[in-house]
Amino acid sequence: MTTARVDFIKYAAFGLLATAATPVQAQVGTETSSYTMFGTPGLILMPTAEVAADSELAITYSHFGPNTNGVLTFQILPRLSGTFRYTSIDSFWTSGPQAGQSFNDGSFDLQYRILNESDYLPAVSVGLRDFVSKGANAGEYIVATKSFGDRLRVHGGLGWGRLGSHNPIGSTGGTRAPWDPNQGSSLNADQWFRGDFAPFGGLSYKVNDRLTFKAEYSSDAFVEETQRGLVEYNSPFNFGIDYQISPSAHLNAAYVAGSMFGAGLTFTMNPRKPPVYSGSEKAPLPVKPRPSRADSVAWSTEWVSNPEDHAGIKRVASDALGKEGIQLKALALTATRAEVKIENNRYNSLAQAVGRTVRILTHATPPSVETFDVTVVANGIPLSTVSMRRSDVERLEHAPANDMYARVTIDEATPVAVKNSELANHDTRFTWALAPYLKLSFFDPTKPIQGDSGLRLSASYQVAPNFVLSGALQKSIWGNLGDDSGPNTSTLPHVRTDSALYAQQGDPAIAHLTASWYERPGKNLYSRVTVGYLEQMFGGVSAELLWKPVDSRLALGAEVAWVKQRDYDQLFGFQDYDVVTGHVSAYYDFGNGFSTRIDAGRYLAGDYGATVSVDRSFDNGWKIGGYFTKTNASENGSGNGSFDKGIRISIPLEWALGSPTKSASVAQLRSLSRDDGARLSVEGRLFDWVDQGHGGAYAGRWGRFWR
Repeated sequence: MTTARVDFIKYAAFGLLATAATPVQAQVGTETSSYTMFGTPGLILMPTAEVAADSELAITYSHFGPNTNGVLTFQILPRLSGTFRYTSIDSFWTSGPQAGQSFNDGSFDLQYRILNESDYLPAVSVGLRDFVSKGANAGEYIVATKSFGDRLRVHGGLGWGRLGSHNPIGSTGGTRAPWDPNQGSSLNADQWFRGDFAPFGGLSYKVNDRLTFKAEYSSDAFVEETQRGLVEYNSPFNFGIDYQISPSAHLNAAYVAGSMFGAGLTFTMNPRKPPVYSGSEKAPLPVKPRPSRADSVAWSTEWVSNPEDHAGIKRVASDALGKEGIQLKALALTATRAEVKIENNRYNSLAQAVGRTVRILTHATPPSVETFDVTVVANGIPLSTVSMRRSDVERLEHAPANDMYARVTIDEATPVAVKNSELANHDTRFTWALAPYLKLSFFDPTKPIQGDSGLRLSASYQVAPNFVLSGALQKSIWGNLGDDSGPNTSTLPHVRTDSALYAQQGDPAIAHLTASWYERPGKNLYSRVTVGYLEQMFGGVSAELLWKPVDSRLALGAEVAWVKQRDYDQLFGFQDYDVVTGHVSAYYDFGNGFSTRIDAGRYLAGDYGATVSVDRSFDNGWKIGGYFTKTNASENGSGNGSFDKGIRISIPLEWALGSPTKSASVAQLRSLSRDDGARLSVEGRLFDWVDQGHGGAYAGRWGRFWR
């Protein structure tokens, strides 16, 4: 298969995720919460046409024989699931400099349900296993599942690749190239559904609500492991049980290949199902109705010409908003209009912050004020203006939130009167915090899980609303990130692969020390300039420009930076290496929670390429996505191939705690640290926070407007 065709298939596969982001019907039957040893819905080792509940996220750890798996599976759509797996095969290398060491690799799976189960027809799915990696578990399959009553399910299918290695019954597409464990990670599209194929099947029987028995005929002959003396393959029949410990935890046990015992533990969570009831925050103020217009004194506008009345209104509004975690930045009043600028410091839902603001304005402003214009600000920059009539707020307080949404307008933030009405807010310009930190690193070839924990002292000072000085100093208390993981074989500049040296010598370390200036250079335009020690490994200057209309699904951006590599001690010194790096970016929101992003340009090691990302966001703040990066760096130059991939997960703490907070727990899973495709890490990149103040962010969580 030509390189052009491989690249086309690769981009088409990611494009499928984006184009699939259309409204979908409710899922039809054959759901399961039972996962295989490979971390996918199914039997023991073999896949089935079962699917998890829409949006379910499962984390699996399993071990059988020499094989250990750490797996994350996400039900992307009711019919489509994706899996990221880290596999380690003990004592895999039998000769050479790696003799006695394990084989370690990260990989991806996709499975798509092409037919839902009906009264007479089974559910049918097609899948790709380990299709972007070194290919230790690479295989493709077509599988069907049929339910008989509520307890028994029967499964059968055909597998290719590793899933076609036991007693194949035919072949398609010619000979399949043998697996080469020394190859770099790559897309193996030229092997899909090619070579020998073999049947597999099995059944599962649900004894009760907790216990399920499983049996399968496996088409995996463990060829490589058997040849290396790691597995004694005696039988294609595998037997196992699945025990549900709790609604979110399952324990698996199995007897595999007639010679190996195995066990696995799976934890599940779903963005749509928070573990605690939300809404535990203090109830908002009720809307204060205005007196009858017959009360001419109450409706008088004489207050407009009295500066003391203006000052009193500002003081009342500022104090009340402050108690809600909302900072009043400016307030301008006319006889019939109140324009406010606010900064939301508490609520994950921007609509909730706006809703609480207008409730307070019904108490703080005189009855003659009919129009509320609420401008939301972040980093001193106005993002959008939400306008509404006070009479609608009064009339619709107890109506569904969507009724109010139909009466508001959300426009480009162009406040006029508030420009000369900013409040000083001197007491909030300096902030600091001392808190623990935890940093985790996954999937290093020799140490799959590493970590570092300690204390971080951070502070910021707002020189002007849009000009901020910030920094963080951290001291490690415990960790193994600095453990020597062997020689660095990369011939590219070591922009990321010397991370162990930074962890060894950077204690204490200046995590970052920067000055950032944000601006609105024109309509729909946002800019950022950041100077200083930008991240753990680099310092310099980064400049960014973003075009993003408030109601547009499309955004375009560009960033350029000149940076110099920091000394390993992460204090004030620099090494000799410097580079100009930058990217142009395109962002598009497909709707239904799906979005994509493409970044193309020059990376830290001087290589050129692009990163493609696809994300699914939920109205409660969850965000799950995958990405891949392809650059012109050679496999030999990077040391690990020129194809990088990973998964990002952001979980809002509000979802877990039930009380409002803007904080989130962010994790990134990738195959390993690489020099190719490495991008600068800068706090405050524009799209990340500008998009949160635009129309889509309001629409998704407008249901919390009255909360």
